[in-house]
Amino acid sequence: MQHQTFTPTHSRFVRSAFLVLLCALCSFVVQVHAQEFKTLKPGVEYAEVTKEISGLKVNMNLLRLDLTKVRLDVHHAMDAAIGTEKTSSIATRHGAFAAINAGFFRLDNSIWAGIPAGALKIDHEIYGESKNGRTALEILNTNIETLVTIERVNMTCVLEVGDKVFSVGINRERLKDDVVIYTRFFGRTTLTNPDGIEIVVMKNKVFGVFKSVGSTKIPDDGYVISVSGKRVNEFLETLKTGSSLRKRAEYSSAQDGPALNAMSISHDVVGGVPQLLRGGKIEITWEQEKTTKSFVETRHPRTAVAKLKDGKFLMITVDGRSEASGGIGLQDLAEYLLSLGATDAMNLDGGGSTTMFVDGTVVNRPSDKEGERKVSDAILVTLRKQK
Repeated sequence: MQHQTFTPTHSRFVRSAFLVLLCALCSFVVQVHAQEFKTLKPGVEYAEVTKEISGLKVNMNLLRLDLTKVRLDVHHAMDAAIGTEKTSSIATRHGAFAAINAGFFRLDNSIWAGIPAGALKIDHEIYGESKNGRTALEILNTNIETLVTIERVNMTCVLEVGDKVFSVGINRERLKDDVVIYTRFFGRTTLTNPDGIEIVVMKNKVFGVFKSVGSTKIPDDGYVISVSGKRVNEFLETLKTGSSLRKRAEYSSAQDGPALNAMSISHDVVGGVPQLLRGGKIEITWEQEKTTKSFVETRHPRTAVAKLKDGKFLMITVDGRSEASGGIGLQDLAEYLLSLGATDAMNLDGGGSTTMFVDGTVVNRPSDKEGERKVSDAILVTLRKQK
């Protein structure tokens, strides 16, 4: 057998050829990703992708958005703090071109169905609180673009009475030994039982304190503080008719480093769990956000959002629980988002809630046998007027 001797010139040639081939392959991969997306409207690109992931076929729907040409808004079902509605219906009512389901919520047959199970702020008004340092999408709309931040945050509502500060719930079921504020966004009344006190506040002053009453009417220019159990005497001693007080939101970052200002200035905020990517690296913080390992690892239908390196914003739904599509675990989802150029990403409500609506049609296949599920809230995509 004749042996060939490689000279330095040969070696340089081989390296050059290898680099050319590598560049060609990279270019091919980029072109494949680019060709998957179809422009539907200015600033809206859509793709349907089928891939084999961890041994199963998976169907995915993607929206890639230019936030200088579209705007994002969060809306709750029925434009109230409770209740459920289909993603497609929320989008249609608000004239949106596209939408995905958003935050986790209480799903049962009670009057409290649709209460957000995490941070929710719409047009600067708090609808739901978050105390577990869970990930959230923060949206700030300007006249020229939409700015988004994904971070782990705490968001609570507090009452200031003189030098006292009380942490309170907002627009949810009042529990034992609890304090909850009900605003006009909740509904007509507080829907509470008589086992407590109701404090009606108008123009930042106590209008009246009512004992052993429930389902108090909520004033249009104020709110009701509902107190139960061991907290009653504390508030009876602190608040009298005519007392001045202030309701405000309190925000803090649950991640290393200083808290960001994005939460406090954002128009809309919606929570999820858990974070998937941070700073271009996979960082699935399920333990810190107090969810379970099985929730992360089990293949479910999923809904997620991500910021991309090029400044665009990505929405993705992954179908599951069927022979046609096997669902996805969050490690695989994070890796796929990273391959698409995502830098920061978070998981939203999934399972039977997973829905993507585009141009009048639900484009994915929701997993519930009844079809599209009614949900608590949705992230809507509206086209900006082009100059």
